[in-house]
Amino acid sequence: MSNTDDFKKAAKEALDTIVDVSVEAYKAAEEKAKLVARWTKLNTEITVEKSHVRRLRSEIGEIYYMKFKDAPDTELSGRCRDITTALDRIDAKRRELEYLKKNGVVSDEDFAEDKIEYDEESDNSEDTE
Repeated sequence: MSNTDDFKKAAKEALDTIVDVSVEAYKAAEEKAKLVARWTKLNTEITVEKSHVRRLRSEIGEIYYMKFKDAPDTELSGRCRDITTALDRIDAKRRELEYLKKNGVVSDEDFAEDKIEYDEESDNSEDTE
């Protein structure tokens, strides 16, 4: 055999080894990618379920509040009163804002970026866990 034949044989063996290692690395990476995808999917599904639970809890709380807000002897009557008091303060502050707006003290443009509107619907969707 000549040196060229030996070189070709060594090069082929090295190339075969590189291909084998590459295939193994690809398979390992593919398996890892599948596991990461499954992990991500499960975490996303958990987040969706938690969001669903938070929304349901909020709905239950709203129903409970509306049903028992005036009942004096319920376990959560103090918290219901706190909610009512907070809602009353919000309404008073909104009336004051409207007064200032009507009397030309401020306009919507003065606080365009900072304008905060109270929206009972958005309060129901807040994260409360």
